[in-house]
Amino acid sequence: MTPTVVFDIETIPDVAGLRALHELPAELSDSEVAEYAFQKQRAKNGSDFLPHHLQRVAVISFVLRSDEGFKVVSLAEPKHGEGEIIQMFFKGIEKYTPQLVSWNGGGFDLPVLHYRGLIHGVTAPRYWDMGEGTRSDFKWNNYISRYHSRHLDLMDLLAMYQPRASAPLDDLAKLMGFPGKLGMDGSAVWQGWLDGKIDDIRDYCETDVVNTYLVYLRFQLMRGALTAAEYEDEVAVVKDALTTLAQTGQVHWQRFIAAWG
Repeated sequence: MTPTVVFDIETIPDVAGLRALHELPAELSDSEVAEYAFQKQRAKNGSDFLPHHLQRVAVISFVLRSDEGFKVVSLAEPKHGEGEIIQMFFKGIEKYTPQLVSWNGGGFDLPVLHYRGLIHGVTAPRYWDMGEGTRSDFKWNNYISRYHSRHLDLMDLLAMYQPRASAPLDDLAKLMGFPGKLGMDGSAVWQGWLDGKIDDIRDYCETDVVNTYLVYLRFQLMRGALTAAEYEDEVAVVKDALTTLAQTGQVHWQRFIAAWG
């Protein structure tokens, strides 16, 4: 089978970048630097959501479904630095040439990875190939063009590329009978980081990618890429894999399986 990678990122403010851009005094704490940036952003447009290039990548989690089975993998600080995390992600694309799947990846995750990858000198030739490189077929189906399918932004496609029609992943997953978000949401990531809860942030990101993969399977059923029997088999593969992880004592998967029922 063509490997499938369903990915999600969690970000925090780029405090070092904010200090440099605004020439802020060294005695300000990280939380004070971030609050300064949030206040400037709120004054500008009413939201404290920072621009993509000022979002530091703390975690990338992904589902890898291939002939080798079903895996959930995370690349996270503090074990890896931001540049290393991003480079490892793109090396995976280089290795597998997978079907990429995301929820709002075109609107958020990938632009963040582009900017932060540039800052760190990351290389990603397969990802950026649009038919000029080793794969001529990428001219007609690549990771970059919005209406090509090698990267499938499920949120964007299901909404017919209309932002007003977009649905929250959490709502949609729960309406389908899947667990949805557990533990925290994106708005709690920065405070979680300040509190040293990087494991909780990673666990949240991992459950998000599994929810996205389950929604993707339902979409594959709807579009006829999976039969009803194949769909049920794939869902069973996911549930069996997560049950095995839960049995190793991983609390977030124990909670996920319990919520799934």
